[in-house]
Amino acid sequence: MGILYKFPIKSTKSTISPIRFCLHKRKNKSLIQFILIFLFLCDSNFVILLCLQAMLFGSPDSLPSFLARHTIPGLNITVDPCAAILVFLVTGLLCVGIKESTVVQGFVTSVNVCVMAFVIIAGGYLGYKAGWPGYELPVGYFPYGVDGMLAGASTVFFAYIGFDSVASTAEEVKNPQRDLPMGIGFALSICCSLYMLVSAVIVGLVPYYAMDPDTPISSAFASHGINWAAYIITIGACTSLCSTLMGSIMPQPRILMAMARDGLLPSFFSDVNKRTQVPIKGTIATGLLSGTLAFFMNVEQLSGMVSVGTLLAFTMVAISVLILRYVPPDEVPVPSSYQEAIDSVRLRRSSCSSSSDMDVEKTKIPAVTSGDSTPLLGEISVGHPLAEKAAAKLSYLVSQRRKVAGCTILFICIGVCIVTSAASIVNLSNPARYALSGIGGLLLISGLIILTCIDQDDARHSFGHTGGFTCPFVPLLPIACILINVYLLINLGGETWARVSIWLVIGTCIYALYGRTHSSLKTAVYVPSTHVDEIYETSAISLAC
Repeated sequence: MGILYKFPIKSTKSTISPIRFCLHKRKNKSLIQFILIFLFLCDSNFVILLCLQAMLFGSPDSLPSFLARHTIPGLNITVDPCAAILVFLVTGLLCVGIKESTVVQGFVTSVNVCVMAFVIIAGGYLGYKAGWPGYELPVGYFPYGVDGMLAGASTVFFAYIGFDSVASTAEEVKNPQRDLPMGIGFALSICCSLYMLVSAVIVGLVPYYAMDPDTPISSAFASHGINWAAYIITIGACTSLCSTLMGSIMPQPRILMAMARDGLLPSFFSDVNKRTQVPIKGTIATGLLSGTLAFFMNVEQLSGMVSVGTLLAFTMVAISVLILRYVPPDEVPVPSSYQEAIDSVRLRRSSCSSSSDMDVEKTKIPAVTSGDSTPLLGEISVGHPLAEKAAAKLSYLVSQRRKVAGCTILFICIGVCIVTSAASIVNLSNPARYALSGIGGLLLISGLIILTCIDQDDARHSFGHTGGFTCPFVPLLPIACILINVYLLINLGGETWARVSIWLVIGTCIYALYGRTHSSLKTAVYVPSTHVDEIYETSAISLAC
């Protein structure tokens, strides 16, 4: 541990022996956890203090040789040991337990909020006193154009990756149906407000072209004579780094665990430690891979790759919302372990349907009579060919509605690709740009109008488990999400897409060689979507008995 580096080996043994003694005392478990967290923080602070020393009192070159960046001769590759060590330390903390890592996450987040509040208050006072010199721009507020602004937004879109950790840890939330939407909504609102205020203050203090790209906030304060603010800002930057690492690494093992349960990955990733209730093996694998990438790649390359992955995931979620609302599947897979419950539900449904059929046969529809009460058509059974023809026509209309909705969703995706491509291609002539934009815009608007006029499928209420949070403002919100995300994806650059393509190829190979043959869908039983909730309830009742 970093705290023991200054002491001889004997003192290390004497320090650990009381901990071993306390392990036999159940009442001291919280104390042991606190000591472990404290030792971990001291160990990570050993690295962070060296980074602080380099940032506050010198350049990055003042770091020790084992932490400083080095360039591999002949390969022109720069390695960063400090970044890899920080990733490994955060991975170790996440392996301790979700409660312990949450305590540390809450502490560093509180420090980040305090530092941002300092930047907003102190920077706002300086800007008000100096007259906001940064906003006096002769070239206007969009010097790089709207495309340049959106390209920058797409690059830093990786900042949103921390919010998916809330959804990824749904199994560890006490009341996910209530807490998940509230947590994501409040977190997005607070972070968005703080980041917007910090950006507005800093840009107002110093013009964009005069900012130091490495230390923009501290240099903005230094330009107004507030050099001591660099200490506070640097501490906030280091704690923010730890918070970002924890928010980025935490959800990935949970995703791997869910994929392993579905058979898409080896069962190695689905193992959960009984004591810490954390998928330690998946967390270690994620940390090793992340640390290796941080060791060999710079932050610009990694941020672009992460932004592509985040935007792709959000786009697929938006498309899935449209599909589930308008063309949900008629049948869904259920694990074969529920076969007993499936047979019970089928038997119950068949008995109910047979009894209802007997009742229908006895039911008669009174015929229209003349004035002398003589039936004109006689008594017509519900099973009459006219009734059957009406039911068949209704079923045909329902199937046609699903086909129209499915084709409309497809045309919306095509229209989004056309519009975003026309707006992003620089060398495209204006007539071609306007023509493509018109075609894509027509597909988008037509698709929005058609989906608005079409009723959503009733089966969406019985698809999977009922209850929980549902997306509002459908279809407007998902279509807007698809349009914005695809536009940001196109502006990320060819090099970023080339790197991401390599990972996509690796993922495809893993699925083709392992996931396709071991998927749980191979042995799953497909049942009507309206039966799923009843099957799970029946299984739960049988297990309780």
